[in-house]
Amino acid sequence: MIMNAYSRLPNDDALPHLIKHTHVSSERKVVNVKPQYPEKVRVSLGSAILLDLIIGKIDVAPTTLYLLTYHPGKCRANCSFCSQARSSTSRSDRLSRVAWPVFSTNRFLTQLNAVGKTKGVQRICLQALNYPAVYEDTLNLIRELRKSNIPISISCQPFTANQIYQLVDAGIDRIGIPLDLPTEALFNKIKGNLTGSHYTWKTHLAALSAAVQHLGKGNVSTHFIAGLGETDYDLLHTMQQMLDLGVYPSLFAFTPIPGTPLNTRPQPPISRYRRLQIAHYLLVNSKTRSEHFTFNPKGCLLSFGIDTTCLTTVIQSGIPFHTSGCPGCNRPYYNERPGGILYNFPRKPNMQEIIKIEKQVRGECP
Repeated sequence: MIMNAYSRLPNDDALPHLIKHTHVSSERKVVNVKPQYPEKVRVSLGSAILLDLIIGKIDVAPTTLYLLTYHPGKCRANCSFCSQARSSTSRSDRLSRVAWPVFSTNRFLTQLNAVGKTKGVQRICLQALNYPAVYEDTLNLIRELRKSNIPISISCQPFTANQIYQLVDAGIDRIGIPLDLPTEALFNKIKGNLTGSHYTWKTHLAALSAAVQHLGKGNVSTHFIAGLGETDYDLLHTMQQMLDLGVYPSLFAFTPIPGTPLNTRPQPPISRYRRLQIAHYLLVNSKTRSEHFTFNPKGCLLSFGIDTTCLTTVIQSGIPFHTSGCPGCNRPYYNERPGGILYNFPRKPNMQEIIKIEKQVRGECP
C-alpha cells in the first residue's frame, strides 16, 4: 500500500475526536504598553486656559499652543536672563514671566484632540529645556502631536544634523534655535562659556545652517533679545546675515526675572524698541537692507533709508509691532504684564495705540 501525504490525514469520523481534545484559547492576553512619550508636559498658562485645562480668564487668546518639555530639575545651560538656567533661583514653573503648570501628557492630548481646532489654534510650539533625555522626549512628543494635524514648531538647543532630520521626519515644519545675542562676544558673556555653559556661537550657527538644509529657507528661525548690551548696528546687521542664510529672526524685548543674574537690568527703552521693530519689519519683508540704515557713532539707529511717506504707511499699518514669531504666533504678554507697556502686540494696535507708537518712535537715542 502506497501512502501519500493525503492518506496520513484523519478521515471525517476522526475529526470530532481531534477537535474535542484540542484546546484553542480564544482569550487574548492584554498587555499595557506604556506610551513612549513623556508622562508629563508643561503648558503655558494661557494655553492651558484656552484648552480648558485650567479655569481662568485671558485678555487675548493665544493662537499658538505653547508647550515646554518637563524635567524635574533646571536646564543644563546657564543663560543669564533665563529663569530655567542652572544657577537660577527662580521658580521652576516659569519661563520669562509666564507660568507653565505641569499636566499629564495624556490629559493634555485629550483636550488638544477635543477642543484644539475649535479654539482657533493655528500652531503648536514645543520648547525644549536642556537635559540628558531632552532629544528623546522631544522626538516622541512630536510623533504624538502630529496626529492633531496642527503645524508644529520646536524651539531648542542645537541638535545634530541627523537629529534635526529625524525631527523633520517626525512631523515638525519649523525649528527655532535661539542665538539671543548678535555677537560672539556677547553670546559668550550672557549664555556661553563665561557663564559656565557649554553653548558656543559656532555650534549654534552650524545647527541653524543644518536646519535650513533640512527644512528649507524661511522655515528656520532664531531669536534675538533687545536690551542685553548690544548696539542697534550689531543687532540689525546680524539679523540681515540670518535672513541671507535663510533664517527668520524673531525679536523680543529683554524682561528682568527675579532669581536670575540680570534681574536688576532694566528693559530696553520703548522708543529704541519701536525703531528696532520697524527696522526688523523692513528687513524681513525685503523693503530694504541693513546696509541702508544709518547709525550714530555709538551704533544707535538714526534712519531707515526709506522715504517719510513709506515710513508713515509702515507705522500706521501697525504690523511691525505685532509679535514676530512663527506663522500663527501671537504670544500674549511674554515680555510684559497686562496693563503695562506692550512691547509686542498680540493683536492689531488700535488708532490710539498707533498715535502713541508714532510718538515713541520719535524718541531720542539712549
